Parts: sequence; C-alpha cells; structure tokens
Amino acid sequence: MNDLNKDQIKALLPHREPMLLIDELRNIKKLFSATAIVNVKKDSFFVNGHFPGEPVMPGVLIVEAFGQAAAALTANGLDKATYDNKLVFLMTIEKARFRNPVIPDCTLELNIEAVRSHGRVWKYKGTAFVGEKKMADAQWSATIVDRK
Repeated sequence: MNDLNKDQIKALLPHREPMLLIDELRNIKKLFSATAIVNVKKDSFFVNGHFPGEPVMPGVLIVEAFGQAAAALTANGLDKATYDNKLVFLMTIEKARFRNPVIPDCTLELNIEAVRSHGRVWKYKGTAFVGEKKMADAQWSATIVDRK
C-alpha cells in the first residue's frame, strides 16, 4: 500500500495545525501496522513553554501522535463508506513509558500495530524511536464514533 503524505492524512483525520502531529504514514500494512513520521521542529508550538531553554516534546503529545497514527491507519484501511462521517477517540492509554526525552530538531518514528478490533473498538500498541534509540512505548484503545 502507498505511503501517505500530510495532505492525504488531513483527508482522513479532523486534526489541523498545530494539533496535527504526524507528517507521514509509511510502511502501511492495511489495518495492521504502519510507521508514522513526526518532524519535531525547533519552532514546534510547545517549544517556548516546555521547557524554556531546555525544550522537550511533552509525553502527552507523543501519546497523541500514537493515537493520530492509529486513527490514520484505521481510516485508510476501512471502506470509505464505513468511515465517512466518523471520528476516532482515544478510550484508554496503558503501559505508557517515556524512556528518553524527545528534543526538537529530530525525526520521531512511531511504529504502530493494531492488536485487535471488536466492532468499533480497536486496541493498538506502539514504540517511538529517534534513530535506533527507543524514546517511548504504549498501548491504547480507541473507538470509532459518529460525527455529530
């Protein structure tokens, strides 16, 4: 399956700047796995306040990026009619571990996998890397809901 660029991701997700965190979705295996790319920049919206002089990407934004990557993977794999007029919401976050700080001016790679699905509820796991260095990992679940 083809990789997705930011414009194609925008067609699948409701997120917009500054909250659209993923820049690409690569190595897509339909409804199973993918690698999301997050270009963490020196001018990212969180840099000035987290923390001044020692910027670090907040762990909660890493988890948000995991969720966005999973939502894009799922939306891309489902039939358009099935996903049309739907949103994906995080339900649970489990076993989140932040192993190393993510410093701006890097490429964060999120390797995600859909573990199982039951109806509208999906369970995922993921690991974040900068180069070969593991930065974070987590498990989470999400649900697909109708837009209001």
